[in-house]
Amino acid sequence: MAHANPIQIQKYLRGVDYPANKRTLLAAARAQGADENICASLEQLPDEEFQTPAELSQAFSGPSADDAGGDAAKPR
Repeated sequence: MAHANPIQIQKYLRGVDYPANKRTLLAAARAQGADENICASLEQLPDEEFQTPAELSQAFSGPSADDAGGDAAKPR
């Protein structure tokens, strides 16, 4: 099953008060009528608190070059 993209997911998270954890996000998405693909994507999130919608979206795309640290993340 393919993961939903962050834009699709955010449509089901309108009105969520951040910071929010995975359980809160799942409950909000289900209340907004999210399908199984959206819920499955949210279930794959780490058990942590997300401070903003942007931070949540970043969790779906993986760590940024800044988060990876060191020269290994920089192109040569």
